Amino acid sequence: MNTTITSREFSGDGNGATLSRGKDLGGVPEVQSAGPVPIGSIGQVGILVQDLDEAIDLYGRAFGIEEWNCYHYDQEFMPWSRFGAEEGAFAMRLAMGGSNPQIELIQPLAGPSIYHEFTEQGRTGLHHLGVFVDNLDAAITLMEGSGYRVTQTARGYGQGGDGGFAYFDTDRDLGVVVEAIEIPATRRPGTVRRTGGM
Repeated sequence: MNTTITSREFSGDGNGATLSRGKDLGGVPEVQSAGPVPIGSIGQVGILVQDLDEAIDLYGRAFGIEEWNCYHYDQEFMPWSRFGAEEGAFAMRLAMGGSNPQIELIQPLAGPSIYHEFTEQGRTGLHHLGVFVDNLDAAITLMEGSGYRVTQTARGYGQGGDGGFAYFDTDRDLGVVVEAIEIPATRRPGTVRRTGGM
């Protein structure tokens, strides 16, 4: 069974960004995948960091990203979250910049979380590859049908209570975690941070 998941086009400055569904994302066509990761192509590269402010400058200069949209995700920002089979109470600072793919920098705060599992092994750097999907539940069904379980998930980070993400235990096969991301129609306000020296 092939499932089509359309790519998306984003606009806005991060403070109330809007989303147009089903449009071409910089030349990336609609995705049909029947492979081991059946939900689409990479739209985001997730990197875990110890200090978000330092990482913004480092990665901004390295990849020519001048502007980052920054958020503090916690229980108030994500009203429904789970880590494994338990209700989650994780928190993080994050910054998103660039496109095709988007770079997401995450500084873990409160845990437990998959971020803490990663950093407790003394690791930082590449953590996950994100795939933008139109329907998170459908993506979860497809991934679970391919043998990948959800390790962490959250929902409700959009202004309308929409939006969600789920991480899967693909690292055993791919060496990296895969995340399905359902972007909200309108994001809650964040802050804009410019890369130092640019």
